[in-house]
Amino acid sequence: MSAVRAVSGLRRGTPTLEGAGVRLRRLFGFETVPGLDPFLLLDDFSSEAADDYLAGFPWHPHRGIETITYVLQGEVEHGDSLGNAGVIGPGEVQWMTAGSGIIHQEMPRDVRPPGLQGFQLWANLPAAEKMMPPRYRGIAARDIPLVALPGGAMVRVVCGRVGNVEGPVRGIRIDPEYLDVELPPGAAFRRELPAGHAAFAYVFAGSGRFDDSAARQAAAGTLVTFGDGDAVEAVAGAGGARFLLVSGRPLREPVAWRGPIVMNTQEELRRAFAEYEAGTFLKHRAVTG
Repeated sequence: MSAVRAVSGLRRGTPTLEGAGVRLRRLFGFETVPGLDPFLLLDDFSSEAADDYLAGFPWHPHRGIETITYVLQGEVEHGDSLGNAGVIGPGEVQWMTAGSGIIHQEMPRDVRPPGLQGFQLWANLPAAEKMMPPRYRGIAARDIPLVALPGGAMVRVVCGRVGNVEGPVRGIRIDPEYLDVELPPGAAFRRELPAGHAAFAYVFAGSGRFDDSAARQAAAGTLVTFGDGDAVEAVAGAGGARFLLVSGRPLREPVAWRGPIVMNTQEELRRAFAEYEAGTFLKHRAVTG
């Protein structure tokens, strides 16, 4: 029998102002990263109030990371310096590998009720791939498989494999898994994960319990972190539960981080910002797919 991961912490998001004035909730990031290597940041930018998000995220650079944007409600218009452009709509994902450098913008544009709901996750790139050519993947909702499991769980597989079903994002060095799990009231869910991989759950609807303690119920808006083990278990509360379950292989490399750029040394970081100021930041043509 595999060892079930114990809950190591429950945390609520911190209200944060980003971009041109977007009000969001930061579950982790920068100095608050709770030992989740290779993951760097998770933001929940959901709001029913258009004034919270319409200012958006105007043109800004990234290098050395991957940004994963998942929209459940509303629309986010995006564009980048290498020619990619479009709209991320309900149920869609943008998986962008910044690599050596990309400059992009993300501008919410749908103000109709019930507003905007979505998340952005940053994943680190290994040192050997920090300067790889940028790669952009726009994933339509119809291309994200929905798997029904015994017991009532419904799992949207963005990245990883559930049974014989593989998600559309493949070929990522950190071996990530990105699942959107929905449970009816009282339903149980179990997911085998590689021992040693970082893992977290973010409950964004309903509530759930991820260990045997009734006192550790995770309500909507709660990040759940885990110790090591081979599996994660969850039991939905009386109103059901919906959560992201994300895991990946740690890089165990030094991190030098300032704003939207993440490198391995302070010298690499200084060079990146100097190149941005000098207009020599972009190194490659984008690769789409």
